[in-house]
Amino acid sequence: MQPETIFSIVNMIALVSWIVLAVGPRWIVTKKVLYSGAVPLLLAIAYAVLIAAFFATAEGGFGSLSGVMKLFTNEWAVLAGWIHYLAFDLLVGTWEVNDAQVRGISHWLVIPCLFFTFMFGPIGYLMYWTLRVLLREEVRRDQTIF
Repeated sequence: MQPETIFSIVNMIALVSWIVLAVGPRWIVTKKVLYSGAVPLLLAIAYAVLIAAFFATAEGGFGSLSGVMKLFTNEWAVLAGWIHYLAFDLLVGTWEVNDAQVRGISHWLVIPCLFFTFMFGPIGYLMYWTLRVLLREEVRRDQTIF
């Protein structure tokens, strides 16, 4: 399979997963497939296969910025790196939704965090943590009522 084909497939899987997280956080499919970690696991398998098959052929390494830049001139290494991002960002987004449900945080407030986690990873994670901190007292008060 060509790298471009794999890229398209993993992007579609990730995009559909993010949409499901955003619009159907309580759907049975969301609970069974996304909250189980199945999609990031599938992406992790694809990543592991690419690393095993192509990492040794790539020049560069992780010891310096120039080494990383050289490593990412290999299309297979770039694809593996992209899948790495997709898997971990989706894992973080799934955690955000699940954590918000446990804490009683409105999903409407989590959706912007999901968008930024999807697009810019750590920024969305930072946004969600900020949301948690800002709502901490309000969530605690709401939980004591019920």
